[in-house]
Amino acid sequence: MPELIVSQAQAGTRLDLILSQAADVSRARIQKFIKDQKVTVNGQTAKPHAPVKTGDVLFYPDAVLQSEPIIKQAPPALDILYEDRDLLVLNKPAGLIVHPAGPDRGEPTLADALVKHDPAIASVGDDPTRPGLVHRLDKDVSGVMVAAKTPAAFANLKQQFQNRTIQKEYLALLYGAVAADQGQIDLKIARSKTKGKMVARTQDQAGKEALTDFEVIERFKIMTLVKASPKTGRTHQLRVHFKAIDHPIVGDKLYAKRNMKNIKPLEMNRLFLHAAKLSLNLMDGSRQTFEVPLPAELKSILTTLPKL
Repeated sequence: MPELIVSQAQAGTRLDLILSQAADVSRARIQKFIKDQKVTVNGQTAKPHAPVKTGDVLFYPDAVLQSEPIIKQAPPALDILYEDRDLLVLNKPAGLIVHPAGPDRGEPTLADALVKHDPAIASVGDDPTRPGLVHRLDKDVSGVMVAAKTPAAFANLKQQFQNRTIQKEYLALLYGAVAADQGQIDLKIARSKTKGKMVARTQDQAGKEALTDFEVIERFKIMTLVKASPKTGRTHQLRVHFKAIDHPIVGDKLYAKRNMKNIKPLEMNRLFLHAAKLSLNLMDGSRQTFEVPLPAELKSILTTLPKL
């Protein structure tokens, strides 16, 4: 039976999360073994959400490590906004992951859809699991993305992102009343060693530089619609930054506030975050801007919100 001794860096992590990471299997699979009392912490059974401590000894059955059956689902058709011989610009729907974040579970991905659309894209890029992809949107975020169809375009787009000449603009609905009509969030971003997610850091702390400009578009009674322009491309940047200024994005369960005075969280199956605009240079040197409006499900939410 495999054994894991919790290190100081792992202390405070949920039992199901630490075993999922250690065994490289889904958290749902781990939770089932824990609930079936086949996992022990220091010889005792525990709850999936129980935090572990430094020195805890975890035992789990060999069956955890056995491969899970994979049933590959067919990828959806691409919603293409623009295409030439080198690249394509598309509108990604919410609910579609861009590429596998871990072991392949059979869930359709945007990467699968790209290769289905053009098999030659399979050989484009630095990572075979991310063919043609030079950036990403979170699963529950919709909007404009660009993908490369040729190695030359991949290198060109990658350089544009590194030089920050590609401009991105998002629409986000935030909880609370944002005080300033516009501003910039200048907080570093780092991965928490205990929480398994990204966190904002001040300039005197360790982390990667992250800048986000924002502008208020419309104010509601308990929420604020903003236009956000990230100047850097950190993981979960907008979600972390808006949580850090006490205005988390509506629908964000990972970066939600535990308590919001006089605000009842809105039940959503996605984030109210939409990549509305993308400006870039095509391979011929021309500058192009691509836009997609808010999806219908997000528009309808705005019509139900009480005004100031």
